[in-house]
Amino acid sequence: MRHRKIRQIAAAGTLALIATIPLAACGDPAVSPRPGQAAANETPAASGQTPASVPSAPAQAGDPQPGVARQPAGQKPEKTRTVKPTTSRPAPAAPTSTKPTGTCHGAVRYDLDLQNTVLDLVRSMCFHTGGVLRLQGIGPGLVTATPGSLVSQSYEGGVVDLRFVRPGTVTVTIPQDEKTYTITVVVVS
Repeated sequence: MRHRKIRQIAAAGTLALIATIPLAACGDPAVSPRPGQAAANETPAASGQTPASVPSAPAQAGDPQPGVARQPAGQKPEKTRTVKPTTSRPAPAAPTSTKPTGTCHGAVRYDLDLQNTVLDLVRSMCFHTGGVLRLQGIGPGLVTATPGSLVSQSYEGGVVDLRFVRPGTVTVTIPQDEKTYTITVVVVS
């Protein structure tokens, strides 16, 4: 007799759980909205309207079906969200970055390995004044940069360094595999 009653209770609890899982999935999210979002998501309800999701009270100890929650009689469902008042704290400042904006590389060294780079894909670049384009894997005197007044060029051990010293547009030509590649470099201050 006792086992039968336990099985009935377990079956009722299982059915209640199966019935409440889909309802819980359709309800409001379990996390609280951010203070700015809460005011935007709240809509004032008319006095006769009831919210779409009705919170239910926990099951009473004397309920005939354990695990099944009931709404107490005579109570109106209430909204459970509250909007916190805003404080007088100043808004956090936007994060500042030392990186240059846009697609410009800044005053940094950019390494370009000519043995492992498809130069057809490198058409143009942007640097801030003081930036260096380092071309690795090329012989002496092969790379040209015009106009020369905007660039300081050096060569050592198969590496050409092009330091951009003034703002303007520099045309860099690189001969490789019986073809000459051109890279247009825009230098900004």
